[in-house]
Order: sequence, then structure tokens, then C-alpha cells
Amino acid sequence: MKAYPFALGLIETWGVPALIAAADAAAKTADVRVTAYEQADAGLVTVYLWGDVASVRAAVDAGKEAASRVGKLISAHVIPRPDGSVPPMLRGSAGLAGSAGKAAENDKPPPLPRPPGRPRKPTAGKEEGADS
Repeated sequence: MKAYPFALGLIETWGVPALIAAADAAAKTADVRVTAYEQADAGLVTVYLWGDVASVRAAVDAGKEAASRVGKLISAHVIPRPDGSVPPMLRGSAGLAGSAGKAAENDKPPPLPRPPGRPRKPTAGKEEGADS
């Protein structure tokens, strides 16, 4: 199986405020994508980051520090070039699943889906707000 050409970072905290602080610090520190979070048990939450290895390492370090300031850091880890079978196991990785071959072509993670609630541009021939 092919390996992804980028890194996966994980930051696990006790409580959502520490997780949000970690994700915010990570995203502001380096060129990474915060793709999803997952609640494993009451209070135990993990955030997933993708990017190049150096950026993910820097982001995870910043996230660890922020999580420790706000709440409780449980663990953090960086997996450089994860095997193609790993991302499909992760929640919120639908945009990454099955794209190991494509990612190897351009060395960048695939684009993320549009966030919910974001207005779409009107299509040609249709007026905005008009019902069909």
C-alpha cells in the first residue's frame, strides 16, 4: 500500500476547551490543516492535523503547549508519511481516504470539503434565492 507524502499529527486532551486551544495554536503556528476531532470517551478528545512533516511537528508542539495552559494534555504524536490504510480509520478523513495515490502526485493533502452553512455562489441562469 502507498504511504501518504505528508504527516499526520494527533493531539489528545481532556476537555474541549483545551482541544480548541490546541487546534487554534497549531493552525496559527504552521501551514497545517486541522481536519477533524473525535471524542473517545467522556472528556477525552483528539484533534487531527495534516501537512508536511516539519509543519506538523511545529504545530503539534504549539498545540501541546496551548492545551497544557488551558487544560490537560493527554498525549500528542506525529506520524510522518502514514501508510495508506491509516487515514481511512480516522473520523473526518473522508476527503483523505483513498487518495494516497493522488497525494503522491502533488505532495499536498487533498482539499477539504466546504464548511456547512457557507453560502454557495449562484449558478449561471439561476437567480439567488429562486426556488425551482
